[in-house]
Order: sequence, then structure tokens, then C-alpha cells
Amino acid sequence: MSSFSPYVAALHVFLGGGFGAMLRWQLGRAMTQWLGPQMVTTFPFATLAANAAGSLAMGLLAGWLARHGSGEGEQLRLLLGVGLLGGFTTFSAFSLEMVLMIERGQYLFALLYVVLSIALGLTGMMAGLNLMRMVG
Repeated sequence: MSSFSPYVAALHVFLGGGFGAMLRWQLGRAMTQWLGPQMVTTFPFATLAANAAGSLAMGLLAGWLARHGSGEGEQLRLLLGVGLLGGFTTFSAFSLEMVLMIERGQYLFALLYVVLSIALGLTGMMAGLNLMRMVG
């Protein structure tokens, strides 16, 4: 349980979430500039990248908090895990994009997207946790 007020906890989530959402938006802009609008409308590369990177970061954070989380651990969990990574990862966008691909009849792209999202997300999480276990 948190040793600080619910208002301070909410502020941590708010600040982290705003920064995470801004990073996600910038990632989308960068991917569009890099790959071009046609590519990013054909396949949701930016969402896939955000979910894979966010899963790796969540694994690193969870591993670090498990080892060193006493003291400011709850503040970091709220700021970085719930806020920043919650704002950065995009499974709500993932769901929308899946439905749109299915509605457009892009069944193979939809299948590829769901398989890659799950595989890269789980791989990133495992890699982050294992890296943090090796560091300590």
C-alpha cells in the first residue's frame, strides 16, 4: 500500500501517462516519416513497435522493482508502469486496428498482427525480466 496520498498517486499516474502518450504519438509520427503514409496505413507498424518496446520496458521495470522496489517502488510503479507505459502502449488501438483489418477482409494481416504482437510482447517482457535478473 502507498505511503503517500491518493492525490499524489494520481499525480504520478497523470504525469507518466501524459509523457507516455506524447512518446507514443511521436513514435507514430516518426514511423510515418520513416516508412511513409502508405506503409503505415497498410500495417500498424507504430502500434506494433510501441507494444513490443513497452513490453520490454515493463519487463525491465518489473524486474527492477522486484529486486529494488522498497522505498520509492510504489511511486516508480505508478509513474512509470501505470502512467508512462500505460500511456505509451496501445492495446486499445490494437483492438481497433484488428477490427478494422477484419472488416476490410485483411485476414492474413490481422493474423500476422496478432501473432507478432503477442510474440514480441511476451518476448520483450521475458527479455526485460531476465536482463534485470542478470544485472543484480
